[in-house]
Amino acid sequence: MSITAEEKARVMKEFATKEGDTGSPEVQVAILSSRIATLTEHFKTHKKDNHGRRGLLKMVALRRKLLDYARAKDEARYQDLIKRLGLRR
Repeated sequence: MSITAEEKARVMKEFATKEGDTGSPEVQVAILSSRIATLTEHFKTHKKDNHGRRGLLKMVALRRKLLDYARAKDEARYQDLIKRLGLRR
């Protein structure tokens, strides 16, 4: 399960800090959040897909690490990011 190229481009454009930004923590967390939402919907109908569930857990852990990094570097950017994504902390 993955997101489409159009969805990924839209997310990158929305969360980019400058033109052509693909690697900032904001973009990476936004893309991971989109992929996590897609997989969460997948598991509502495929309850026994344990191999995919492992991938989902790895994505959630990676997002958590990226959010911790963003918080350590700049608290204001972190707060703005979780508010824009609707994540709680």
